[in-house]
Amino acid sequence: MLKKQAASHIAPLAGLEEEEVFKLLEVPPQQEMGDIAFPCFVLAKSLKKAPVAIATEIASALQSDILEAVPAGPYVNIRFKREKLATELLKELGQSGFGKLEEGNAARVVIDMSSPNIAKPFGVGHLRSTVIGAALYRLYNEAGYTAVSVNHLGDWGTQFGKQIAAYKRWGNDAALQAEPIRTSLELYVRFHDEAEHDPSLEIEARDWFRKLEQGDEEAKQLWAFFVEVSMKEFDRMYERLNVQFDHTLGESFYNDKMGAVVDELRAKGLLEESDGALVVRLEEENMPPCLIIKKDGTTIYPTRDLATAIYRHDVMKADKMLYVVGGEQKLHFNQVFAVLSRMGHDWSANCEHIPFGLMRFEGRKMSTRRGKVVFLQEVLDEAVSRAMQIIQEKNPNLPNPQEVAEAVGVGAIVFGDLSNNRLNDIDFSLEDAVSFEGETGPYVQYAYARIKSVLAKAREVAEVEKGLEEELTTIDRENNSTKQKVTTSEPTWALLKLLAHYPEYLSKAVQRNEPSVIAKYAIDVAQAFNRFYHAERIADAPLEERAFRLTLTERTAERLAHSLNLLGVKAPERM
Repeated sequence: MLKKQAASHIAPLAGLEEEEVFKLLEVPPQQEMGDIAFPCFVLAKSLKKAPVAIATEIASALQSDILEAVPAGPYVNIRFKREKLATELLKELGQSGFGKLEEGNAARVVIDMSSPNIAKPFGVGHLRSTVIGAALYRLYNEAGYTAVSVNHLGDWGTQFGKQIAAYKRWGNDAALQAEPIRTSLELYVRFHDEAEHDPSLEIEARDWFRKLEQGDEEAKQLWAFFVEVSMKEFDRMYERLNVQFDHTLGESFYNDKMGAVVDELRAKGLLEESDGALVVRLEEENMPPCLIIKKDGTTIYPTRDLATAIYRHDVMKADKMLYVVGGEQKLHFNQVFAVLSRMGHDWSANCEHIPFGLMRFEGRKMSTRRGKVVFLQEVLDEAVSRAMQIIQEKNPNLPNPQEVAEAVGVGAIVFGDLSNNRLNDIDFSLEDAVSFEGETGPYVQYAYARIKSVLAKAREVAEVEKGLEEELTTIDRENNSTKQKVTTSEPTWALLKLLAHYPEYLSKAVQRNEPSVIAKYAIDVAQAFNRFYHAERIADAPLEERAFRLTLTERTAERLAHSLNLLGVKAPERM
């Protein structure tokens, strides 16, 4: 609302459309500088004047009953007249659907996310793709797109040949039935250890995968077992992480679709032989050749990803495709998108790799091959345990403590990931993530719980027959009807402005594919509310001011809960 007000006043003075002005407006770094700033650099060429002179002219003409303006170098700093706008702003915050955008025009965005490998543990390293993808899914829906989430399971490939070969050599059925995932990991690690001294193991593994692709019954049965036990493990993790999928389609789903891709590449003269393998050369794109068929005749990741992309466009009707996969796969996706373009699929321009940094644990990169895996379930359990300890110390009489501890512990891990810029590497620290101090999930959750406590106290303070709802509109005291009074101190105005700017944060998060924008917004709101809470009386404020402050408090609770929900974090009302 504030940017729209400013844009409508500036546009005729700047000779620009309101939408152009709106995109140029900035929020000053310090509140004392003003509420909105307009940079005049863009007008220098058309007006043939220095930006400083333009700012002075616009500021002198930009005065109204709701705002005042002052030049600040090449900027026009705008300060709104708070008492005139505060009530209107607060009313807008309470409107149904506030913050939802229509930027997407219902375009379908297929989001490839999570994608763990079958027969491997769900480790901390899988967390990033899962929670970043789930957050983007919610953000795109909130911004007016039709998001479609797909769990592209790693349920095919040479690693299954290795898994089967390891099982055939050293497998123990009793151990596999008792702890299928851990036992599968041990077999996989042993395979790589033994293969360093016995090269025949790699040949044996490739042979088993070739049998699997050719439909060998024993290979298929073992593969089906690994898929079944893995999905049980994954589903438990997804439930705890509050993550759902519209489609769970493993790489194997595309087995019968790869032949058509290879035929198309061959028909278009794109396939070339290279040392017995088939490749698409990409010298013109300054990339190495993209391998399509290996020497032994088996398929490889690019083949399946080409078939997958075509299926998502043709069958799922994707207008845009996002691949939430680690940054180390950048070349792979660049090659796949380049081959799609070479095939004549112009829509490949709407395929985008959404990379993220590595997840390290105590400075170590995790490796499934070496068994250096931190099980996510163990991390979540430990986070919940630590949250329970704090609850027992601080609030031993809290109802449903286990439910709250689960929300706080798991939420701390999810928020701890999403509050980082996704491109940054993360050195995971459980202690930092679960802290109730600093820029953490528990800090934001606690701010929400405090607000709910304030509102509960307000209901106790209010007269029973009057109720909160009536008090929020008009207060009748001693038969004299007194309209609510609005006073906007610095902390009050700062909180109100921040809540009103939410749509801009949402838009930025979607444009950048960056959930941390919303995580940092939630932290800012929690901090702004705490400043407001310490500066103003709320539940027992003077009657004529209580309605405004309570409504502002309720709107803050709604925005905090909504922001946490977009990130997949629950908001307990008591902690």
